[in-house]
Amino acid sequence: MKKDILNKVRKQFDGISALVDFWWQTVRQDVAQLAMTLRWTQWAEELLLPLMYWHEQLHRTRCPNQKAQVARVLQTVEEAFERHPCTRQLHPELLAGWKAWAAEHARTFQRASSAVEGRNGYLSQMQHNHRGLPLRRYPVWTVLHTFDCRAADGTTPASRFFRRSFPDLFESVLAQIDALPMPRQRRQAIAVSD
Repeated sequence: MKKDILNKVRKQFDGISALVDFWWQTVRQDVAQLAMTLRWTQWAEELLLPLMYWHEQLHRTRCPNQKAQVARVLQTVEEAFERHPCTRQLHPELLAGWKAWAAEHARTFQRASSAVEGRNGYLSQMQHNHRGLPLRRYPVWTVLHTFDCRAADGTTPASRFFRRSFPDLFESVLAQIDALPMPRQRRQAIAVSD
């Protein structure tokens, strides 16, 4: 049983690492556009992004033990961030801009555990329990998850990834549905009304 679980996790490594690689590519593309020196690039990658990532994780974590652990890590990262010479060189408003940039990237970071949590985790458990789902339901779940699941700040995964807003999913669907026909009357109801 344990070997099957390990094999299942090993099969997910390629997909998970591809997501993480894609995230780093977007970060490095932003950094390359800014033509930063190696010292500032290292500061952004090794201190600024982890700082904002742990801030985000502290807000997301609900378990008190894990929250305390994340708070300790965050405190360590904050101390290293404050001591770094690059941090000390920046004016407060410029530093706030950098933090906003890093916070946006931290929010879009696809956590490595997402393949076993949320929608995907539920689907894998449904398959594991041999109940399965009708094949037509998979795309529906994908659309619901991407365009309707909202984070604490009210954004959806699609709006965070594409960095733009989308119309409300259900309002869009309802706008395309005409007035529903009245239900047909049963023969008994017709006979009673006569």
